[in-house]
Parts: sequence; C-alpha cells; structure tokens
Amino acid sequence: MKVYESKDIRNVGVVGHGDSGKTTLTAGLLFSSGATNRLLRVDEGNTITDFDEEEIQRKITISTAIAVAEWKKNKINILDTPGYNIFINDTHGALVAADAALVVVDGVAGVEVQTEKVWHFANEYKLPRAVIINKLDRERADFQRALESVQENFGRAAVPIQIPIGSERDFKGVIDLIRMKAYTYTPDGDGKGKEGEIPADLTAAAQKAQEALIEMVAEGNDALMEEFFDKGTLQPEQIVEGLKQGVREMRVFPVMCSSALRNVGTDLILNFIADNLPAPTDREPVPAHIDGKEATRKIAASGQCSLYVFKTTADPFAGRITFFKVMTGVVKNDANLQNITRSAAERLSHLSSPQGKTLQPVTELQAGDIGAVAKLKDTLTGDTLAEKGLNITYPPVKLPEPSIAFAIEAKSRNDEDRMGNGVHRILEEDQSLRFYRDPQTREFLLAGSGQQHVEVVVSRLKKRYGVDVTLKAPKIPYRETIRGTADVQGRHKKQTGGHGQFGECWIKMEPLPRGAKFEFANEIFGGAIPKNYIPAVEKGIVEAAEKGHLAGYPMVDFKVTVYDGSYHDVDSSELAFKLAARKAFKAAMEHAKPALLEPVMNVEIQAPVEYAGDLMGDLNGRRGRISGMETKGSTQFIRAQVPMAEMLNYQSDLTAMTQGRASFTMEFDHYDFVPQLQAEKIIAAARAAKAGEEEEEE
Repeated sequence: MKVYESKDIRNVGVVGHGDSGKTTLTAGLLFSSGATNRLLRVDEGNTITDFDEEEIQRKITISTAIAVAEWKKNKINILDTPGYNIFINDTHGALVAADAALVVVDGVAGVEVQTEKVWHFANEYKLPRAVIINKLDRERADFQRALESVQENFGRAAVPIQIPIGSERDFKGVIDLIRMKAYTYTPDGDGKGKEGEIPADLTAAAQKAQEALIEMVAEGNDALMEEFFDKGTLQPEQIVEGLKQGVREMRVFPVMCSSALRNVGTDLILNFIADNLPAPTDREPVPAHIDGKEATRKIAASGQCSLYVFKTTADPFAGRITFFKVMTGVVKNDANLQNITRSAAERLSHLSSPQGKTLQPVTELQAGDIGAVAKLKDTLTGDTLAEKGLNITYPPVKLPEPSIAFAIEAKSRNDEDRMGNGVHRILEEDQSLRFYRDPQTREFLLAGSGQQHVEVVVSRLKKRYGVDVTLKAPKIPYRETIRGTADVQGRHKKQTGGHGQFGECWIKMEPLPRGAKFEFANEIFGGAIPKNYIPAVEKGIVEAAEKGHLAGYPMVDFKVTVYDGSYHDVDSSELAFKLAARKAFKAAMEHAKPALLEPVMNVEIQAPVEYAGDLMGDLNGRRGRISGMETKGSTQFIRAQVPMAEMLNYQSDLTAMTQGRASFTMEFDHYDFVPQLQAEKIIAAARAAKAGEEEEEE
C-alpha cells in the first residue's frame, strides 16, 4: 500500500447501537471505493471487518476491526466498532484512534440506548461526527421520525444535509441539500449515484430543509451570518466552507441517509468524509505526559516518532498483533523504538496497514495513520512507543470494571495445564476482562461485561487454544460475624506420661462495625499469662475464626480481649495456649449471637425509560434498595443496592425484560446481615455439604 501524508488521512469510527448496520455500511464504503470487488454481506459471513469465527457465527461485531478505503486521494481508516452493550467497552477503547465518528442510527428504531452511549464516548474524545440514518429501505422506516429522535437526543445541531427519495421498499436515492441535486441508485447495489434534477414532488421539502441547513451553518460564523441576513441565502461553496468549519468545531452534526444493504448513498458518505472530516493534524493537541509532567501534544509529522497502542489481538498463528496510531513523526519499517510505559526495547519489523484480518505491508506510516505490527515482545494495549530520548506517554483509556463473574473449571487435567496460558493470551486482547482466584472459595473466576462476553471467551479458549472449560455461577463469599458479646474461659489440659499440656485464657468478645475485620487486645496484668504465649492466643482465635461457626465461612468484624488466664511452669506451651484460645472461641459462639453476612453490590442499570417501572419492581423482588434515579433523554439510569446472591442470573433476566436494550454494571459495596429465612437455608446447605464431604473422607 502506498504511503499517505498526514493531511490526506481520515480516521473514522463507525459507531451506533447493535444491529443498526455498521458492518454492512463499512462493507458498502469498501465496495464503493474499490477496496472489494463485490458487496460483501454479514449474512454470508464474508465481510472484511467481521472475520472472527465468533462474529460470523453470532452475526454481530465483538471487537473493533479496521479497514482502509482509498477515495479522492485520501486514505480513510474505517474503525468498525461493536454496538452491543456487553462489547461496548471495546468501542470505547478503540475510539481513541479515531479523529471523527459516523453515528449510525436505525431508520426504524431511531436513537437507542447504545447510540447515546457512543455519542458520550465521542464527546469524551471531542470527535466531530455525522449521523447516518440507515436501513431506510426497511418496512416502517421513517426518515422524519428517526431525525426527530436524533434531534431530541442530540439537539438541533443534528441537521440534514440530505433527504431521502422514496421510502421503505421504494427508497432509491437522496437529495443533496448543498448542491440541490438528486442522486438515484440502481437496485444492483453498485453504489454509484446518478446525478439529476430534484423530483417535482420533493422540491418544496428540499428547499425548506436547505433553509434549515443554511441557518445552522451560518449561526456560528459572523461573515456567513452577515451574508445570510443580507441575501437571505448562501451560495453552495459558502455552505461547503461553513459546513466544514461547523463540523470541525462540533457546532454542526450533519445527517445523511442510506441503505447499507442496497448500497444507497455510500459514495456520497465517502465524499463527505474526504471533504469535511478533519485530518489527524487538524485536531486539537492530545493529552500526554512529557518528562513525567502533564502536557498536550499536537499530532504532527515533524519531530521524533511516538505512537500509542490502542488494541492488541492474539492470533494463534501470527502471535500477538499490535494496532497503533502514529502520534508524532514518521515510523519506518524495522524501526527500533522504546516502550516508554514498560521500559523495554521493541523492533517493528513488517509494518502493515490493516484490512480486516489481512495485514498489507507498508514501508512507513506518517503521523495520524493507523498501523499494525506482529510479534512485539512486551507491548500491550495502552502502551506508548517512542524514539530513544523522547520521554512521552499517552494516557491509557480507563474502562469500567466487569459487571459479572463466573467460576471457570477445566474439564480435564490436560486442560487445567493449558488454561492459564490461554486465558492470559485472551486477557492481553481484551482489557475489560478479569481472571483471578477467590481466596475464600478457592475458585478461579472469569469476570466480564456480561454472560455473552464470558461465553465468547470460553468458546475462543476451545477454538484457538484447544482448552475445554465449564462455566458455573460463582460461590457467594458469605462471611460470619457476631451481634452480641461474650465473656468466656478456654482451658486446655492434657495429662500424658512425662510433660502434660496446660493453658487457660479468659476472653471477652464484642462486635465491631462493618468492615473493621478483627482486633485483638491484650489486657493481662501481673503475668497471669506470660508475654511469649499471648501471640499463640491470638493465633488460636484467628485460626478458629477462619473456619467460622455457623456454616464454615470466615468470621469478621469482631474484637477479642484476653484479660486473664493461668499457666504451668512445665506443662504450658504455645500449642496449649493456641488450643485453649480455640476452645474459648467455640464457647464464645454460644453467647455472642453469631450471624451470617452477605456481599451487597452497587448496581447501575441503563435502560429505555418505558422499562423503568418493571425494572424497579424486579429489583424490589431481589431484596434490592433503590438509591437513585436519573433520566437523560430517553434513557433511565437506576441505581440500587442488591445482594450478590440475587444478581447471579440478572444478565439473562434483564435481556428478557428489555428485549436486550438495557445494560448494567455491578461492583461490590459492603457486607450486610442475611435475613433469617435465607440464613437458615444457607446454613443448612453448608452443613449438608460438609457432612457429605466428611462421609466421602471416611
């Protein structure tokens, strides 16, 4: 592939709710630009950007893929991003490489939950953007209704620069409101609009829409405003100039029409990208740390080379593939760079420009361009690479913590040996996953954004690395505590031939506030227990507390004070006092009102407003306490505190309740008492399991 200068590069993120047609639109842009020789389809599983086995099977985008369209002497790097809530973190992480966004909106459904989310991502990165109202050929598609939905959510700055010709099955073209020309398309999907005059029945609508566009374009530009007041209109070249400026300043969000499936309008979208969206060097300086201090850095081809790694994939054959954006300077094939984040040297052999899963070799990449390189040793997502002597890092994207965890178990000994390596490779690729061992339950846990997210990992483990695992709901890490106080004696006396064993201690036990864990106090006076035996008393209490009393869960949030006791010059030992302390703990449990605690989670749900009532009713049924509500546009945010035990199957229930239009995040907040009825069931189940284990051992 030829080398492009920074000014001729466009990095465009294609974003929107799942099923709005982003991958199909990307396929249309690639075909119209000549990057593919036919129109590829998601249903046929042959698109350039949905190439992963899981994506082909599920017919959804799971992770961002990059493809290149060459148009009007520009190189357009298209980032086709996921739109489903459980994979949306990947979109967040990848948009850092974009310089503008195309927000795809379904012509039937209008703005949906994830559309709002990706709009916020674009705000966060200060990305100029345009809106594509897609699927206008579908039954019940309505451009005007979809436009109203866009303007209601994103303001009147979302203004059409096109209106459709025909609707639903008869949608066959668009009217360009800048040049006031009609473009009609043939049903064969060749993507080449035929220019002509505006149909008579649409002239009035086109004129009205053009007036709205001119008004919006002139609004932030004093010279154009003066011209508009003076002449009542603007010339096409003035509209073009004003639109370009308005888009880059994020004052105007142009709205276009398309049917990606029939490839209607893609050539005009390519024109728009090349003419109106900024080159990387036109953007504001980006945040950076230079010599350890916060700063900003302009993307520019001059100066030393630095690049930011925004994505990593693990290919079973090619190994690790690193995707990066060149931030400053020029990176050449076989460059030797420093990984500033990890203080490691890396050699970038075989520089490539990604075209889906194919890597097209290039000799160099200029600032602002997106590239890929295989087999870097130490580099991971979020790292900065730079030439020696340039001490710069670009801040990594902060992703939310996973909302759901599953226990993961290898099916055989062989799988167990390979599981760690396979999971580790996938974690390098997907930074929104977590893999850890629960210290209490001893289970390996895999946490992700949702059940489907974790299932995809399990499927990849098997297909890529031949590792078979099963998923189970994780055990709830219950705790035990006390509600009352106790004042008891613990005495251990054993007489055998020779030395006996003797230790006696008196302890007070009292509850502590939630989260205080354990305190031990020594109030022995006059040497009733020698100092060197006090740690043994504490150790005995700690060991007994680990095993709990009610159901075998660790005991927390209590204080023990040892205040009296007795010893024997010959028979006392550390072991004797440790055993005496254990007996004291057991005796204290008879009086201190032991109780069960459960983890309570902070839950935040985002859903369309119409589901709010049902969701709150459901949370109440899960022993949840609503702690806050907020409405933004057509999205309802519900915050609640819910016991973890009630949230294990929430993902699938939420999907069923909201037809997959809601998402939730969950994180641990605090421990609280389990209600009596539930506590009795948990204790009975734990004791039955323990009895079963003991029988097996016998």
